[in-house]
Amino acid sequence: MRVLTWNLFHGRSLPPAGRALAAEFAMRLNGWKWDVALLQEVPPWWPPLLARLAGAEQRTALTSRNAALALRRALAERWPDLIKSNGGGCNTILARTTIEEHIAIRLRILPERRVAQFARLRDGTCLVNFHGSAHQTLAEAELGRLWKLTLAWAGDAPVILGGDLNLRSPRAPDNSIAHIAHHSVDHLFARGLEPFTETYLLDRRVMLDEEHQVELSDHVPLMLGTTQSR
Repeated sequence: MRVLTWNLFHGRSLPPAGRALAAEFAMRLNGWKWDVALLQEVPPWWPPLLARLAGAEQRTALTSRNAALALRRALAERWPDLIKSNGGGCNTILARTTIEEHIAIRLRILPERRVAQFARLRDGTCLVNFHGSAHQTLAEAELGRLWKLTLAWAGDAPVILGGDLNLRSPRAPDNSIAHIAHHSVDHLFARGLEPFTETYLLDRRVMLDEEHQVELSDHVPLMLGTTQSR
């Protein structure tokens, strides 16, 4: 199973594109050979489009700044680089297989709402997607609680936990869980699964026209192939 994690930066690019980039993000996601994608900072109206173009199922959990979402969407689609994160956000799991179960659990309300996603695939593999708080102390506390929730929910099933954890050196609770991939604050952990490929940092560059190239998001997409441990 190839696992991708990517923070979408609320649909923006570097340098700023000055317009909505839903089609460009969807094109990039569709072109990569992943089986499951753990996405953070996704504009809340994007997941159906991303899933449809990628041939995937999707499950979404709203995170922060989603009051008056219709107005936020109108502003974000017109001036995405001005409204930035105030366009609203969600975490999204995409799977090119059947998602049998999905729940979302809120880990924090203040200073900013943080929500973890838990999904169980048809083969029993459990996925956990999370975007941690920007302050290290808060992020460490959230991850500690997240591990307890994950292990209780997953039981003995294989687990992939990943996302933008906002930590440089996050820790697993015990030796049964391996830290299988990381880049900056983006991480993938696994239990009952082991890598069968190297870690890929995917190319997120797109051409807006014949002269202007941008990089989608301020995070590099991180992907790794996994297989069941023997």
